Amino acid sequence: MNTPENSKAPRAKREKPEPAAITQDQVLRVFADNPTKVMAYRQLSRRLGVTTKGQREEIFAHIKVLRKNGLITLLQNDEYRLADTDAVAAALMPSSAKKGGKKGESAVAPPRNLSVQAQFGQDPIVHRRRSAGFDHVDSDDRPERAPSNTIIGTVDLATPSFAFVVPEGVDGGDDIRVFTDQLKFALQGDVVRVRLRSGSRDGRPMGDVVEVLKRVRPEIVGQLQVQGTLGFVKADNRKVYFDVFVPPHLLHDARTGDKVLVRINEFPTDNHRQPVGEVVRNFGQAGGNEAEINAIMAEFGLPFEFPSEVEEESEGISEVIEQDEIARRRDFRNITTFTIDPADAKDFDDALSIRQLENGHWEVGVHIADVTHYVRPGTELEREGKHRATSVYLVDRVIPMLPERLSNGLCSLRPNEDKLTFSAVFELDENGKLYESWFGKTIIHSDRRFSYEEAQERIESKEGDYAVEINVLNDMAHKICAQRFKQGAITFETQEVKFRLDENGKPLGVYVKERKDAHKMIEEFMLLANRKVAEFVFNLKKTKPRFTMVYRVHEAPEPERLQTFALFAQKFGYKLKLDNPKKISTELNNLSSEVVGKPEQNVLQGLAIRTMAKAIYTTEPLGHFGLAFAHYSHFTSPIRRYPDMMAHRLLEHYLEGGKNVPAEPVEEECKHSSAREKLAANAERASIKFKQVEFMVDEIGNVFKGVVSGLTERGMYIEIEENKCEGMVRLSDIPGDEFELDKDNYRIVGRRTKRIIQFGDVMEVVVKSANLLDRTIDFELVDDRPDYVKKREADERKNRGGGAPRGYRDYDKGGKGGGMAKGAHKGNKRR
Repeated sequence: MNTPENSKAPRAKREKPEPAAITQDQVLRVFADNPTKVMAYRQLSRRLGVTTKGQREEIFAHIKVLRKNGLITLLQNDEYRLADTDAVAAALMPSSAKKGGKKGESAVAPPRNLSVQAQFGQDPIVHRRRSAGFDHVDSDDRPERAPSNTIIGTVDLATPSFAFVVPEGVDGGDDIRVFTDQLKFALQGDVVRVRLRSGSRDGRPMGDVVEVLKRVRPEIVGQLQVQGTLGFVKADNRKVYFDVFVPPHLLHDARTGDKVLVRINEFPTDNHRQPVGEVVRNFGQAGGNEAEINAIMAEFGLPFEFPSEVEEESEGISEVIEQDEIARRRDFRNITTFTIDPADAKDFDDALSIRQLENGHWEVGVHIADVTHYVRPGTELEREGKHRATSVYLVDRVIPMLPERLSNGLCSLRPNEDKLTFSAVFELDENGKLYESWFGKTIIHSDRRFSYEEAQERIESKEGDYAVEINVLNDMAHKICAQRFKQGAITFETQEVKFRLDENGKPLGVYVKERKDAHKMIEEFMLLANRKVAEFVFNLKKTKPRFTMVYRVHEAPEPERLQTFALFAQKFGYKLKLDNPKKISTELNNLSSEVVGKPEQNVLQGLAIRTMAKAIYTTEPLGHFGLAFAHYSHFTSPIRRYPDMMAHRLLEHYLEGGKNVPAEPVEEECKHSSAREKLAANAERASIKFKQVEFMVDEIGNVFKGVVSGLTERGMYIEIEENKCEGMVRLSDIPGDEFELDKDNYRIVGRRTKRIIQFGDVMEVVVKSANLLDRTIDFELVDDRPDYVKKREADERKNRGGGAPRGYRDYDKGGKGGGMAKGAHKGNKRR
């Protein structure tokens, strides 16, 4: 028997009362009651109790009108958000206060602002939720599950779509892939509890964040977009997968287009809402030098100034060196001593002394600023230095680890001043053979401050003050270096990009810093000091546990990565045998020599470096593979590196007969320093990229020769040979074919023409655009521009009396194959 409750008759035959019409005011009221919430049709339907097709059509019609009148904004697909609160308030006034309008519709105010699309080229990012197996349940109604089968780990954002959660502990297991809509708005470095899902993707476990246990830094840097009175901050960091809503009273006079730092005060539990924040620092209009560099500093959590108590403490340190302090030290003030640094350097933390001994050998002193004499444990200076852990070198400024009073004053080994130092003193013969080493506290008096250029002049001309001493040191350095490479050191190095800037920070030119003998000489003696300090502490105790020390460790690369690199190099015609650990350095050094001056030089050298493990600080004496040292530390730059200060304290402690220091707290400080070093390197790369983009703004329309430096599913990256600026040629912009990434074979391949482009191919490109806000450069292949464009340019050049446009040539469509994922930016190699 069929009853109304269980009847299976078609709906059209059922008798139901006609539902009430949905008015525009009702739709608008839902948005007004939820000003920060993103609404899709499903949410609107549920809240309004929609049951019929007619009501659905009414909602769509009302949404269309509300959008047209600027009251709501389309974000993506069918998701909308309140736009202009003032106009909404007017629209929802009692009908008696409205003028005009049809029944059921509001008299609305016109849009007050240009659309976000018109101002910024795209609407704000909206965090969209995946169904994750709950397609039949709205997200607001999903039941909370008990946090069973959970793991605690740290968030590592990979893309705007997903992140990896790295489990706690050394043996925590595989990283867990978590889609960003299941992260509960966790950011990079946050500690979360993850519930594992059944199944995996690409062999990697998957999960959902059930709780954010620790938010490391709830601040985001980005560009402010103001719609009516509401603000939304779009993050500069492309991995940040949501925008931050800023209420009117928390904008603090910031305007549309300003680059701001926003602190998130409210993280919603509902993924259809957005985090709410407050503008805490306004850097000014986006695109300007100060705004962008300051934004980079804020993005990476770099400090803008020292706390007042730190500055006060540094100013309170006396410049006077007491006689009893001098008496405790070895006196080098009457021995020839000088510093060699970049021309614009102000913090001179190392000096060399040299004198000939009666036996014909040379005594070479490597004198390092005695920073720990001034920065004592338990002081504000110590706490701040430990927190910063490193100085950061952006393109137009230095963010020092220590206040200027110390870094450029008390501790800087300026000429013609007595300075306290911690020294490594070596007895060497003219061939660089080491006979004796001594370590201890000293006092020096530098006779001369050389720039690298001035020292290089003495090496090349053999003339000038201290030319004899510099050339003796340089000859020894060459022989010490040769011995290093004989023992297995690796020669691969990245190129350091430098800028010529005007008084306003605008780049006038880009060049690659050239390392000459003067640079290599200083580096060689610093390496010697670092190595011998590490060996001295390691050998103080012959049995385990060894004395605790801060080591700079660079482990050998994994065999699988070496074989991958060998296969890649083979595509360029280089055969490497990397299966014998004893011959790895020889093979890589031979390759380094072979590629010099060839188009693939930067590609292969850069990839070789990325194949290696990352150097870190640790208390484990695991050696330095790249330098071929069994033990290595950082001792020579305490003004700008906290691990060097740690090494100084430990060495002094053991020289005075102290007992072994517990390793655990030192290891924690090593981990912190390694993390801060990585952050500093990323900030430096970001500032370089911004300046490269800024430089290329004036090159739009010009043609350059470059090399393919990376390949992704979206496009290929081209690095310009003459200035090392890198940009993308989007695959969708290459006419006549559709290209696919062949990751396993390091190439992209045209579906129709089978044209192949590989990593390292030389291409000619025209600069299409340079976006300062996104820090991106877009290129177009010269030879793949449409024929009418090439003909037009040729005609224009002909009319001006010239030939074909620069870089115009016929492309060999049967080109060589290969390619691989995008590479890292060039920067200093941190040994």
